[in-house]
Order: sequence, then C-alpha cells, then structure tokens
Amino acid sequence: MSYNHIEVRPISGALGAEIWGVDLSGDLSDAVVSEIRQAWLENLVVFFRGQTITPAEQVSIAKRFGEPIEYPFIQGLEGFPVITPVVKHADEKVNFGGLWHTDTTYQQRPPMATMLYALELPPYGGDTLFANCYLAYETLSDGMKATLEPLIGVNSSHKGRVVDTRAARIKDAPKEPNVARVAEHPVVRVHPETGRKSLYVSFAHTTHFKGWTEAESKPILDFLFEQQTRPEFTCRFRWEPGSVTLWDNRCALHNPINDYHGYKRVLHRITFAGGETA
Repeated sequence: MSYNHIEVRPISGALGAEIWGVDLSGDLSDAVVSEIRQAWLENLVVFFRGQTITPAEQVSIAKRFGEPIEYPFIQGLEGFPVITPVVKHADEKVNFGGLWHTDTTYQQRPPMATMLYALELPPYGGDTLFANCYLAYETLSDGMKATLEPLIGVNSSHKGRVVDTRAARIKDAPKEPNVARVAEHPVVRVHPETGRKSLYVSFAHTTHFKGWTEAESKPILDFLFEQQTRPEFTCRFRWEPGSVTLWDNRCALHNPINDYHGYKRVLHRITFAGGETA
C-alpha cells in the first residue's frame, strides 16, 4: 500500500520494514499512528532508528498501539512496571530470551505485540532475527495442513533452555520464578486482524500436542520449528542506540543472537495485551 505520512522501506522479502520520517517522542497524529499500524500488520515487524525517548514517553507511545502489560517473571522499571529491562552484563554468557520464540505463549491470552527500545549496545553483534509464521504455514503441503488444523499446542513457561535465559534477571528481581504457567493454543492460528493463518508453535515454549505424548509430538514439532525458521522466511535487524522495534507476536518469531560476550547490552521492552487465540 502507499503511505502519505511515513516512509516504509522493506528490509527483506519475507518480513520487516524500516519506518522513516517519524519522531516517536513527538505528538503523533492519528493519521501517522494509523499508517504505522498498517505497515506493522503488512510487514509483521517494523523498525525505527535514531529515536530518543524516556520511559514515560515509551509507555505513552505504546498506549497508542495497544495496552501495555507487565511481564510475569521479572519486575519492571521502578515507576514503570510495564517496562522490562532486557539486560546482558559483560560478565554473563546467557542472554535473555536467547532462542527462537514468540513471547509468553504460556499465558491464556498471549501478548499481541512487543516493543523494544535500544539504550546500550555492544560494538558488534547482538542482532535480532525475526521469522514469518504466515509463510511457514502457507508453504506446508495440503496433507500437513490437514493434519495440523485440529491440533492444540501445549505451551509451558518452564520448557528446557528457556528457563536458563531469564535466570540472571530473576536473580536480580524475583517475581514468582518457580511458578510454571501452562496454556493451550491452536497450532494453526487465524490472525484476528488480517484473517491469515500462521503456524503458532514456539521452540521455546511448545512442549507437545494436546492428547499426544511428548515423544509422539516431538518429530512433528521438530519439523515445524525448522519450517518456521527457514532462512527465506527470516530477516535480521542490526541494532543501533535509539533503535525501536515493534513486532506482531501473533504471526512472527524472534531470536536475539548471543554473539557479544564481554560487552553489555541494554534494551527496554513493553508487551501488549492480547486476546484469546481461539
């Protein structure tokens, strides 16, 4: 589509676009917000560069696109509980959320979207990968689509390695870290705004299919996890101080790359309330 108030530059053939001509710290008009939202729905993840925003401004911006909510395991910033610090210190080896996932699918109403704002970055590395789950579903065979259509995925907050990726931050600010959360969602999810179907499983959180054992589920899930992250379905974003991203958790995965040991990385995250998945 064409845009009258913003410039949209796609960064790959699968998903992702940079938006130019917007100062997020300013008073955004309804027309600009509407075009940003349309670009976000069309491209699944959008990026802004060269932004300077305070925590209060980040919350205010977020409210133009949805309802900010608190992350269930880590305390937010003092005075801004919906902002979660995403931090890796120079002496740490494990990064927060460092594996392919869509945010907190272990909740009954998983978040609609996530916003990240970069404050401190390593001199190299620390990029984030994103993957298009529409394409992952649409390129499956008719037989596999028919097999997946009735299946329900069981998602856990305490599946394997995902617990390790948040261990350091829980140590800093405990918030019910040992309480596992489990939720069930359709494996094939219909996006409530676009009407497109996506492959809604997550390597970080989906443990098995409802009514199946984990052993029975594993071969198909392993295939689906690989299908979701085929290189041609992905894009890669290189952060700069002042970069802001907004992505759609209902149809996109992300994976922050952990390749900057010895350097500190700090971003501020806000997630947005979502709806029922079925």
